[in-house]
Amino acid sequence: MRVRAWGVRGSIPTPGAKTAAVGGNTACVQVTGDEGSEHILLTHLHLDHIQGLLFFAPMFDPEAEITVWGPPGRIPLRKRLARYLSNPLSPIEIRDLPARVAFDEVPSGGWRLGEFGVRAALVAHRGSTLGYRVEQSGGSLCYLPDHEPGLGASLLSMPAAWISGLGLARGATTLVHDSQYTDEEYTSRRGWGHSSLSDTLAFAQRSQPENLLLFHHDPSHDDARLESLARQASELSAPLRLDSRIELAREGRAFDL
Repeated sequence: MRVRAWGVRGSIPTPGAKTAAVGGNTACVQVTGDEGSEHILLTHLHLDHIQGLLFFAPMFDPEAEITVWGPPGRIPLRKRLARYLSNPLSPIEIRDLPARVAFDEVPSGGWRLGEFGVRAALVAHRGSTLGYRVEQSGGSLCYLPDHEPGLGASLLSMPAAWISGLGLARGATTLVHDSQYTDEEYTSRRGWGHSSLSDTLAFAQRSQPENLLLFHHDPSHDDARLESLARQASELSAPLRLDSRIELAREGRAFDL
């Protein structure tokens, strides 16, 4: 599978000269294979994860068939999205889209999307939020962009069954994980639904991915700050005996699994 990061920022877009190297677009990761089917996997319905839907060019192609997957809820997914993608917040509504778009809630357990095996599970974040694991031919991508697994206890000593997202992430080829806050910032943002750098590394120590991509960068962190955090991550990982290769997620970067 081919993986490309189109957006790596959290919360709000931050375009500008001081964020251009790492990237200022909000979370968006593309996975492609050989079959060319089009599916959109939404982790949750916060605005920074859905505002791009009506700017997605295939939505305006009458020949396109697209399935949008999202978290379960009491109200159908299409109606939940229509609250935001409609007047007065949007000039175009879901019903106006020329493409043939289906909206489905993720099934329990795993399912197939063409050549890919997919699993989803609810994870610790504000609101109904999913993490995903996508697998193909021995390679696996775990996507946890908005995740606060360390809320309330140390991840290094917490029983595995209690750790949010661990079942999805364990042994993944690449783990894309929320690392929005420094440890100092996290003390005043606990419970906001995002991870500190130390908790991200502790989660990786428990899940042992081959590669860890630090993701969902805080809007206030410019390129220089993020490069500093990447160096700090390498230092903090040493006493954890973490064998994963650690790097910043960067907009535009592509890799094969």
